[in-house]
Amino acid sequence: MSRLTELIDRIKFKDPKLGKELMEEFKVISARRQFGLNFERHKPENVELPNRKIKKGDKVRILPERKSLKKGDQRLWLVKEIFKTGKKKVASIKLLDDLEAKTLEKDIDNLIVVAEFQDYIYPGLVSTGRLERNKDKPYHTVINGENFHALKALNFTHKGKIDVIYIDPPYNTGSRDWKYNNNYVEADDNYRHSKWLAFMERRLEQAKDLLNPDKSVLIVTIDEKEYLRLGMLLEQLFPGQRIQMVSSMINPKGSARGKEFYRVDEYIYFVYFGKQTVNDVLIPGLCVSNSKDNDENEAEGESKKIKKVRWASLLRSGSEAQREDSHLKFYPVLVDRGTKTIIDAGDPVPLGIDKSEVDIPKGLDAVWPIRSDGSDGRWQLNQNSFRKLLSNGHLKISSINKKSGKITFNYLMEGQRKQLKEGGLIISGKDKYGGIIVEYSDKDSVVGRPRTLWMTKAHSATEHGSSLIKKFIPGRTFPYPKSLYAVEDTLKFFVRDNPNAIILDFFAGSGTTAHAVMRLNRLDDGARQCISITNNEVSAEEQIILKNKGLRPGDKEWEDLGICEYITKPRIKAALTGKTPEGKKISGEYKFYDEFPFSKGFSENVEFFTLTYHTPIAIHHNLAYQQIAPLLWMRAGSQGMRIDKLPEKGWEILGNYALLVDLDKNADFILSLKNRPKIKMVFIVTNDDRRFQAIVRQLPDGVEAIRLYESYLKNFQFTSE
Repeated sequence: MSRLTELIDRIKFKDPKLGKELMEEFKVISARRQFGLNFERHKPENVELPNRKIKKGDKVRILPERKSLKKGDQRLWLVKEIFKTGKKKVASIKLLDDLEAKTLEKDIDNLIVVAEFQDYIYPGLVSTGRLERNKDKPYHTVINGENFHALKALNFTHKGKIDVIYIDPPYNTGSRDWKYNNNYVEADDNYRHSKWLAFMERRLEQAKDLLNPDKSVLIVTIDEKEYLRLGMLLEQLFPGQRIQMVSSMINPKGSARGKEFYRVDEYIYFVYFGKQTVNDVLIPGLCVSNSKDNDENEAEGESKKIKKVRWASLLRSGSEAQREDSHLKFYPVLVDRGTKTIIDAGDPVPLGIDKSEVDIPKGLDAVWPIRSDGSDGRWQLNQNSFRKLLSNGHLKISSINKKSGKITFNYLMEGQRKQLKEGGLIISGKDKYGGIIVEYSDKDSVVGRPRTLWMTKAHSATEHGSSLIKKFIPGRTFPYPKSLYAVEDTLKFFVRDNPNAIILDFFAGSGTTAHAVMRLNRLDDGARQCISITNNEVSAEEQIILKNKGLRPGDKEWEDLGICEYITKPRIKAALTGKTPEGKKISGEYKFYDEFPFSKGFSENVEFFTLTYHTPIAIHHNLAYQQIAPLLWMRAGSQGMRIDKLPEKGWEILGNYALLVDLDKNADFILSLKNRPKIKMVFIVTNDDRRFQAIVRQLPDGVEAIRLYESYLKNFQFTSE
């Protein structure tokens, strides 16, 4: 409908009377509303690509002069030819969709490539850095690019595989918090709400195909500006799905709304797919109910006390507690002197040999089973049992006396270990010594699911959002970041029982979701992955400063201040390594389910990518494999090494996937594959379906085969339809 108003405006210019009559008829038609949410589905967006080299056939815009604050020419031009004039490259351009337009000649430095959503695009990924701190875990990924196009690419790598989508989209406040077609949407824009809805609808349509239909959840945060329209949009996009809204306090002090009530909360929508339910977990400070479903007393919300799991003391007490009663259980527990972590159990010391005669490795302290009267006692476990429980995390330090330095140990008994294996007990986190926290999973023994009103100080966006970012990336600010603990809590309801969950955030902003997933992994040694998508937009205020300096998008100084480069990447790096961008240890500590220093970082991996766009010419000549290599790696699980180049020998096996390019080498390939049981995915490059099927029949059981065409990126040709 907005397209009609644009056309009518053009008619008005040539024939005011006819234009006026058409507008009156248009108003009558537009006033007819059907039941439900109706909005203008604006012409699909376009995105400017400042880092893309200009080529013949590209659509471009003419940039304003440097140091100019004007918008510049918003019309689209087609590049007809590129040639050199002296040392400069010049483009011959013609106004798009205007057959009578004359061609202009413009310095290509004053042009910028534009990708319209209805055009075919050929995206790829280029790595801009990686950090690895645990070779056994998959990588979190951060993608710098237009999120609609990135979602299109993910429909190749993760279709139906995402367990949780958590997004914090622009709230459409009218205060220049987002752009539509490269222009800020102002508060007085007549189509402000419909532009936002069209913007969100396109992305949610793509997200729908990524979610696991059997069990997954879509989580969207919003405030009062658009929550009613968002709710109706979700109902229309996901008919038949269960949808629920929660009110969450994020600013206890409140923010002013003119002379209205102070705003302290925002809203969170949950869309449940398949068998997805809300897990009962311990969430300190939230209003909870642990009554059974359909219990008439559930509304009263009386929470039962948590039944604590009892750990056994490693030191034997009571009868037969002397060293002489079981001398094989008299040995030193070796503890790292610096980190205060348990390293191993030393060898048993025979009777008659004093413990002072035992050599202790350098840097370790020996903790002996000494009774309260100072005599030699014994442990409950022999050396082998000790080591087995330690390796499984079922033995830990229970306390360290601040004055004497005495260390005591606890372990889980056999019955509790069985309950843990069968699900009667769950691991809910880690304590300050790094040991696991174990709770009963029975909802009548542990607090149940929270209600729809969340009120906890840990969710304050000021203390645990803005202030936290200042610690991790000093001197840098980000508007309205989420509380790290609020995101962690929200995700925990859905991924606690899935240590391999894949979480997607395509409005990643400062990177809070990835940070929260790393914390969740630390709580239970999980291998969850987070895929974060953000752009490299520079704030409106900074744009004015940069433009006054004569800078433009694409200039290094401009790009260095974009969201992804200036906030997201350094924040995630700092969280992972425990060091600021300047290399200093981050002061302070996490104070939530478990307490540990920020400087400790996480045993996780992350890789950063930039979304790139390629021409059909490069694609048809197989010149863009390196740009789709990360997409193949991501589809195979984002773990281990990557096949970044076409293998000279015709095939390659690396990490947990394989690539076959030369089908004549399939015999050697199959033979090597059978000796690699960890390989679960194989990409085969061929247009011949018969040969493809013949090779598939030879693959080991459990290996998934995916066919790639000779022109690799034909698989990645997308349009917005």
